[in-house]
Amino acid sequence: MAKIILRDMTFHAYHGVLPEEKIIGTTYIVTLEIETDLQKASETDELDDTINYQFLYDIVKEEMQQRSKLIEHVAGRTLRSVKNKFPEISSATIYLKKKNPPIGGFLDCAEVVMSI
Repeated sequence: MAKIILRDMTFHAYHGVLPEEKIIGTTYIVTLEIETDLQKASETDELDDTINYQFLYDIVKEEMQQRSKLIEHVAGRTLRSVKNKFPEISSATIYLKKKNPPIGGFLDCAEVVMSI
């Protein structure tokens, strides 16, 4: 087994419970880590023998564009979409950071980490 990691993908999105979060939005940083068999790709040097990074990125981007109240929901939905598209993935982990969450004080980010 091996891992493919798309690190620190950055999106402006509109997730949140508060009304202003749905209007203003904020920055989200997403890292997606998948585990799969990359042996064949390491031997053939063919894109068809691996998981295309662009397809993974597109899934994350699409899920980030769908508004949700909770980043936990976004993270879970994204993992399910990745696993549905690529059943050969043995596991996937998402790290989803919400920059500057409105908590009444300074905080760089709130983050959820989920695996499937």
